[in-house]
Amino acid sequence: MSAHQAAPSRSFGLLLHAFGNRSFLIGSAITVLIALVALVSFFWTPYDITHLVVANKMKPPSWAHPFGTDHFGRDILSMIMIGSRNSIAVALVAVGIGMGIGIPIGCWAAARGGWVDETLMRMNDIVFAFPALLSAVMITAIFGPGAINAIIAIGIFNVPVFARVARAGAMSIWPREYVLAARASGKGRAQITIEHILPNIAAILLIQGTIQFALGILAESGLSYVGLGAQPPMPSWGRMLFDSQTRMMIAPYQALFPGFAIVVTVLGLNLLGDGLRDLLDPKLRRER
Repeated sequence: MSAHQAAPSRSFGLLLHAFGNRSFLIGSAITVLIALVALVSFFWTPYDITHLVVANKMKPPSWAHPFGTDHFGRDILSMIMIGSRNSIAVALVAVGIGMGIGIPIGCWAAARGGWVDETLMRMNDIVFAFPALLSAVMITAIFGPGAINAIIAIGIFNVPVFARVARAGAMSIWPREYVLAARASGKGRAQITIEHILPNIAAILLIQGTIQFALGILAESGLSYVGLGAQPPMPSWGRMLFDSQTRMMIAPYQALFPGFAIVVTVLGLNLLGDGLRDLLDPKLRRER
């Protein structure tokens, strides 16, 4: 069988495995649903959350307001829809920052080795010692709270994560015969990294990306909860939890629905990551 015939066969086999993987299917369905909700919120929400209707405040779930209203009379369903795009945007950009900076660092460390590798990894350890919340506190102390600062804080935290994963994956590829043959043919480290290393570690980086995306959603919600994320009037799931904590006994639905949104989103992304790991790891496929 030729290489051109083998590629479609592998793709078809991967597709069959995908339809038989419950984690991948459920995770994909939840992730796509949340993404569609965020996309729809740009064009339509049941109510305009910028209009405060005091007469409708603290209304329990009903046909008019399926998730109820808050203490300002705003529709909670509309706020959750708009909050979803804020959480997704912050987590997505933060993961992009982590991948864009961390992957080159990890690949460079693996390619160079020696004191370069040691220096980069120790610097990574220093950055990794500062969690996203602590980084956000320091950034907020200088520039003030806001979604941009939350993105920077979560992005900085993601850099050493992707650097470590990229380095570990690259270190396992460099001793391979085809890499040694590429070096013998006169190719430089950068060219080998682009042509041979990155394609072979793309799967683990993609899986790590879904995991960090889920953690980014949690981090954004946590930062918003303590007032360091998105600022009012922009809705945020974490901020909605903070605003509802003093009314848990009289209006538990105000915390229930945004909390459920966070749980479902993180669960969907984790299931998607597990499904991708099962599909892209040949050893796991053979075991199954």
